[in-house]
Amino acid sequence: MKFLDRVDLKVSSGDGGKGVVAWRREKFVPKGGPSGGDGGDGGSVYVEADENLYTLMDLSHNTHVYAGDGAPGGRREQTGASGEDKVIRVPPGTVVKDKQAGQMIGEVVEPGQRICVAEGGTGGRGNAFFKSSTNQTPREAQPGTPGEERELTFELKLMADVGLVGFPNAGKSTLVSAVSAAEPEVADYPFTTLTPQLGMVYVSEFETFVMADIPGIIEDAHEGKGLGLQFLRHIERTSVLLFVIPITSQDLGAEYEALLHELEAHEADLLDKPRVVALSKIDILAPDERALLPDVVADEFPDDVPLLPISAVADIGLDQLKYTLFDTVTSTRSADAVDA
Repeated sequence: MKFLDRVDLKVSSGDGGKGVVAWRREKFVPKGGPSGGDGGDGGSVYVEADENLYTLMDLSHNTHVYAGDGAPGGRREQTGASGEDKVIRVPPGTVVKDKQAGQMIGEVVEPGQRICVAEGGTGGRGNAFFKSSTNQTPREAQPGTPGEERELTFELKLMADVGLVGFPNAGKSTLVSAVSAAEPEVADYPFTTLTPQLGMVYVSEFETFVMADIPGIIEDAHEGKGLGLQFLRHIERTSVLLFVIPITSQDLGAEYEALLHELEAHEADLLDKPRVVALSKIDILAPDERALLPDVVADEFPDDVPLLPISAVADIGLDQLKYTLFDTVTSTRSADAVDA
């Protein structure tokens, strides 16, 4: 399935139905009064989170979504039928913005959560509404108010437990494919991962978490360079950040700090998320060098951040990494539940 995380779409809610001017015409009632009914309300357009969707691909097949118009009022003080609402179903984690104003309208995070993005017009009043002691034969009725037409931008921010943070060629795609059933493209050139990939990681039969392989950062990604904001938009939703830094880096600590800088420049709150550091590609080291690696580089990383040497290719340290990530994710979930 192709992953699509941004779509532009025009929506139109329904117009309100017009009120009617009508008069009672009944046998033995020679002076029937006003009986024109009100028009029905126009249908509204809603956006609803659907847990069975993972991409905005379905929206790409439409360019314009219309809700139904309200029906005119009836001749016997009957209110016209309301227009049919339209519900646009999207994956949880979708943000809806007004394209022209550039402002966020709302977001749907939990399955079943719904927001109105275009409210239907109100039905007009029929002449029966205007009858009074001083106006026995009102001849006026209201037209319905028009619906709204808006151009919207839908942006999907992945809902994942663990988000991988790293420069291109750090080994993130290889890691995801090694610990989950995901099959991201893996190759020795920058930006192999052009679209996000989700993988379900099984720690045991009943213990799992979701890992997201997201396009790699480059310097000044927060300014939109490289795949820039495409990456940073998705990392906002993750609970735990896994920094993947290859031991082939010329300066491990400097690379870690550079990654932190890009996150902070985009959204300072990202630095509040729990972090784990995976030192990747350790299969190029001799076994005795691997054992000493955490102690050798410990001074380059904070004391409270777990430091785990791994090799996704050689399956070294992956079990310990999964256990550490699961424990961190579980602790984060528990803390969020208490805060809620």
